[in-house]
Amino acid sequence: MENEKKIKDIQEELKAASEIMLPSFIDKYINDERPGVIKIVNQAQKRLQKYENELDRIEKLKEFEHKYEDKYEFICGIDEVGRGPLAGPVCAGAVILPKDCDILYINDSKKLSEIKREELYEEIYDKAIAVGIGMVYPDVIDKINILQATYEAMRQAIGQLQVAPDLLLNDAVTIPDVDIKQVPIIKGDAKSISIGAASIVAKVTRDRLMVEYDKLMPEYGFAKNKGYGTKEHIEALQKYGPTQIHRKSFIQNLI
Repeated sequence: MENEKKIKDIQEELKAASEIMLPSFIDKYINDERPGVIKIVNQAQKRLQKYENELDRIEKLKEFEHKYEDKYEFICGIDEVGRGPLAGPVCAGAVILPKDCDILYINDSKKLSEIKREELYEEIYDKAIAVGIGMVYPDVIDKINILQATYEAMRQAIGQLQVAPDLLLNDAVTIPDVDIKQVPIIKGDAKSISIGAASIVAKVTRDRLMVEYDKLMPEYGFAKNKGYGTKEHIEALQKYGPTQIHRKSFIQNLI
């Protein structure tokens, strides 16, 4: 009989079960009255509820994509990271997801752990129709200011797409000199799955670059602070002086 299966084996079966297998797992053991099995079934039910909640959240995150999908074939989300740091580039991501996108847990990159961002980065690149990245470095930021540099990074990201978008969903901004219809969305990285995906690829791309800079210039702690003005970063800046990746227009009052 099924209820004669050892509890530790049932626990292992649950660990191996994917979310879509949980309903059948629960049905299989719901009538087993052993306290250990009841506990395992409760764990499965909680996992299933969490999964269903995430499905609902992701569906709501597709609100803008659903709104425009009948009229536009390739809807592209755009976001940037790195406007505030003292060092490193500003980076923009552009992502076109398939209309039947099944990626879960996409969100504003700042709300995700580093591990989750890395996992989603790989999944986005694997499943997206197209991904583009744009970067503008400190020397240009100092010349044209951070806002114009951000726009330029976004234009670069659009230009890197393998498929031309016919609608842009932007996080809060309207990008100058772009001949594609744009929809700016306030806090868009938490309201649009496409913008959230762009936020993640931009964040991971820039963070990885700052880790590489850290290997060359370990005094500044770039792997940890990612170029932002932490106390330790500012102290290192005052002790060792600026590097070639520092934004001179951002640090003139600090050194």
